[in-house]
Amino acid sequence: MTSNGTTWTVDTVRSADGTTIAYETAGEGPPIVLVGGAFNDRGTTRPLGAALASDFTVYGYDRRGRGDSGDTGPYAVQREIEDLAALLSRAGGTAFLYGLSSGAILAAYAAAEGLPVTGLALFEPPFQAGAHGGRKPGLAERLTELVAGGRRGDAVELFLTDAVGVPPAAVAGMRGAPEWPWMEGLAHTLAYDTTVTGYGGLPADRLGRITVPTVVVASTGSPDWLRDAATATAGAIPGATDLSLAGGFHEVPPDVLAAALRDALLG
Repeated sequence: MTSNGTTWTVDTVRSADGTTIAYETAGEGPPIVLVGGAFNDRGTTRPLGAALASDFTVYGYDRRGRGDSGDTGPYAVQREIEDLAALLSRAGGTAFLYGLSSGAILAAYAAAEGLPVTGLALFEPPFQAGAHGGRKPGLAERLTELVAGGRRGDAVELFLTDAVGVPPAAVAGMRGAPEWPWMEGLAHTLAYDTTVTGYGGLPADRLGRITVPTVVVASTGSPDWLRDAATATAGAIPGATDLSLAGGFHEVPPDVLAAALRDALLG
């Protein structure tokens, strides 16, 4: 498959519980696995992957329940960490990890458990840090109930308002956008992202077990709570670098981000 001038090879790998995980590769160089967040599949991480492919062998994948990957219940965060273990094995036994949002938390937890990670890049892991407090419990259950009742649009709205902090009026305007049906198609995975993120504060003890070189990235256009979470995450990981890049809400242009990742991970 060729996308924007980059040729991708598609394949699958089986996780420890037998779930099929679909992934695509492109480029040459040391391997890096891209771990998406909410409303992400391997297609949404592809622009960054294309920007990295001149220096890395990029692995973009569909997290379980998304795209061409399978989904084995009941859901558990540990199963997603096992998915990453299977991808690391397929990549040759070790690789860099880049994670966005809830995917950053997954990548961090995988490294904390001692998976064979060469280096770690985390983009705005949405922990609740400092004065921003914690989330109300029960969100994952409410999201699951809405999806089970056929109310996928309401589940997307609930996640955007309660987990991301998008004003209700802005969400109402998003309902008519071309990407809304695609977001509804991923509504059943929002409970997974919410479970990964959790409801408490920063898991400093767990993050403190990370021993690989780490960079934590935030965008200048993101709200204070996400930027503060990135700074707190970097402070909890021994030797981590806290990096701010010019960008928008919870995003940085792929070419800008790729250049920063090259510098941070390859030196």
